[in-house]
Amino acid sequence: MRLHRSTTNAVIEALEQIFSEGRYADKVIEKILKQNSKWGARDRRFIAETTYDIVRWYVLIRVIVRAKENEYWKLLAGWCILHDIMLPDWVEFKGINRKDVLQRYEEVKSKRKIRESIPDWLDELGEQELGSRWDTELAALNDEAPVVLRTNTLKISRKELLHKLREENVETVTTDQFPDALVLEERQNIFQVPSFKEGLFEVQDAASQYIAPFLKIEPGQRVIDACAGAGGKTLHLAALMKNKGRIIAMDVEQWKLDELTKRARRAGVSNLEPRLIDSSKVIKRLENSADRLLLDVPCSGLGVLKRNPDAKWKLSTAFIDNVRALQQHILNDYCTMLKPGGLMVYSTCSILPSENEQQVSRFLSAHQGEFTLMQETHLWPTDGYDGFYMALIKREVK
Repeated sequence: MRLHRSTTNAVIEALEQIFSEGRYADKVIEKILKQNSKWGARDRRFIAETTYDIVRWYVLIRVIVRAKENEYWKLLAGWCILHDIMLPDWVEFKGINRKDVLQRYEEVKSKRKIRESIPDWLDELGEQELGSRWDTELAALNDEAPVVLRTNTLKISRKELLHKLREENVETVTTDQFPDALVLEERQNIFQVPSFKEGLFEVQDAASQYIAPFLKIEPGQRVIDACAGAGGKTLHLAALMKNKGRIIAMDVEQWKLDELTKRARRAGVSNLEPRLIDSSKVIKRLENSADRLLLDVPCSGLGVLKRNPDAKWKLSTAFIDNVRALQQHILNDYCTMLKPGGLMVYSTCSILPSENEQQVSRFLSAHQGEFTLMQETHLWPTDGYDGFYMALIKREVK
């Protein structure tokens, strides 16, 4: 592989925006890829994948090239050396010695926090909460995330979608564990294919696709998705309900509900009612009304570092403390919307027990005799997809 000025400059620009300006990697890359219509698929893949890879291995690369803050050309040089790519004779790479960089890599790769490129405090927290399991899960979190589609069964079967995508030059494979999932064999811009525009699928990680079925919903029920966001799981609920019954999709951000409404229209969902949570009265009005309640709560996002590696550098102990308090608030306040005899799911995309089973245990202790834990499960990064936790909880009939 040879480096080219145009695409290399794009990577440097992306790194500056992500690290110096604190912007989200996915938004930065999306914006940069729109800047040059002459870039082909290979150019765009290089920009996106190189940027993500440097963000993912930031600590490791910075150590082996001895880069100071904002020395993004040095980071790129280190990435090239690790990938056996020859550095061109550019002034930005002056003074970089390939042999020295590789020697330093050999010296530091036995140190986990450097080898796996993780902030010191986060490495300590992971080990404290997960013990020896942290080693393997942390390594898996540095794998590149597969692109997974969820078949919109309101419009098409998975088998039919697989064949239709093949006609559109998109090769996918099935996975037995997740009945609606198709995994892309090669990364590509899936949002441009006709099947997506027709609402035949959504991009949704396989582990995330486990949550809606875990709620044990049935067509005709009244379901509340109380932390709906932009609605990936909401749309899955609608498909499982066959558009029968009612889904109330709630969030504290109106723009997310607007995006959900747009996505629902494309997907052919007709049983959806978006509702903004702008005061506690919204929750109060829905007391004892839901057959099923989904609480996919805000969390650290540690389970999805595969696809959001920049989150490692944005997280803090204060943020995680605040999010734990918010999780308890949502559990205790929103559970009142569930009917006696109804089921709710508490879920996160975190792998930390303090955000997961410990939160559920605390909630159950505060509501003894009123709620019962029926089932809980972990989907770990080492399983090949994102890390998720989910607990199925029943509200007892008094």
